[in-house]
Amino acid sequence: MAKAKRMYGCTECGSTFPKWAGQCADCGAWNTLVETVLEGAAASSSNGRGGWAGQQTQIKTLAEVSVEEMPRFSTASNELDRVLGGGLVDGSVVLIGGDPGIGKSTILLQTLCNIAARFPALYVTGEESQQQVAMRARRLGLPEDKLKVMTETCIETIIATARMEKPKVMVIDSIQTIFTEQLQSAPGGVSQVRESAALLVRFAKQSGTAIFLVGHVTKEGALAGPRVLEHMVDTVLYFEGESDGRLRLLRAVKNRFGAVNELGVFGMTDKGLKEVSNPSAIFLTRAQESVPGSVVMATWEGSRPMLVEVQALVDTSHLANPRRVTLGLDQNRLAMLLAVLHRHGGIPTYDQDVFLNVVGGVKVLETASDLALIAAIISSLRNRPLPHDLLVFGEVGLSGEVRPVPSGQERLKEAAKHGFKRAIVPRGNAPKESPAGLQVIAVTRLEQALDALFE
Repeated sequence: MAKAKRMYGCTECGSTFPKWAGQCADCGAWNTLVETVLEGAAASSSNGRGGWAGQQTQIKTLAEVSVEEMPRFSTASNELDRVLGGGLVDGSVVLIGGDPGIGKSTILLQTLCNIAARFPALYVTGEESQQQVAMRARRLGLPEDKLKVMTETCIETIIATARMEKPKVMVIDSIQTIFTEQLQSAPGGVSQVRESAALLVRFAKQSGTAIFLVGHVTKEGALAGPRVLEHMVDTVLYFEGESDGRLRLLRAVKNRFGAVNELGVFGMTDKGLKEVSNPSAIFLTRAQESVPGSVVMATWEGSRPMLVEVQALVDTSHLANPRRVTLGLDQNRLAMLLAVLHRHGGIPTYDQDVFLNVVGGVKVLETASDLALIAAIISSLRNRPLPHDLLVFGEVGLSGEVRPVPSGQERLKEAAKHGFKRAIVPRGNAPKESPAGLQVIAVTRLEQALDALFE
């Protein structure tokens, strides 16, 4: 019998090294090398398996390759279909990550129970018993007569069972509990996660079975295990939001069959996750009277506009270094905007603490939020509330210019649909004909925008 070979794998990039080191030589991460035991030379590369997609090596010109649209089928959830790019593709592998208790297993159980009414489906769990899965399904009021449940952690047994059952969709909950008998390391290790995922990807491409993988996250919020796991799968989805909150946001950060940064909004109820078809109405539940430091902006999420409220609190600082705190926004961008506001607006904040928050737990990282952030800061600093029916969006440059942003017309139409009367936007986004009932104020400089705020 060949002697076991010990290697050290990086949990961030998946690179392997013969000796331990404090820093990974490939990705530069610190304290990420963990010990991995391999049998013989490279058991994972043998056994005569096919290529990555389960096919023999073929060479074709681009003109000979078929470019037909890949068939999709619905998951019976419009929001999940939106995030996936229009539905689930045969043979695709989808990785879902999120904090514990955020709703990963809940949404997949709901989805598979609905799909099982039309197609064969298999739910494989390595963390729960069959009784626990059945109890959750009954608590959520889901149909139980079609979905098949299996408790197993050995990847070879799972694939052998799937070849017999031939499911249309299969869930693996979770990939960190799955192991392969070809390796001696414990489940959840770098090599175990990488090899198990590789076997599942090959099986999905060979059989046409769509597979959902549940992934654990680290305390920093990134997916646990090797970074190569995200490269192997077709789609990576992240659950956002607070586990004790009511709203759950499902965002696509990678999608080979659709757009990235597509956002699905769900509400957590006692019957599971329910779709929120009009998220703007949820995020705009504001106070009845106008308060300083509050303004509404139009952000673009995937393929649709969404109206969210931005709140700012500016208060005198008693510290040598005033605090700059953001929730749902880029903190470095806030520091840049405060410098622009001082240089081109003549408003200093070097002795003020600035706190910014996006209501509802939405993460807004696009530059269209710049003008709205400055408006909320000015409103709080001067203690002057902005009108309830005012919408603001636009990018602010370092020289004080207000730049246009993509999809400006769609943002204005969304604002008009929700009853907004005024909008301060970049001149490049001003329409030739404003939407009915909406007055559009086009500006090119930060100074013009500040004057228009309190007209």
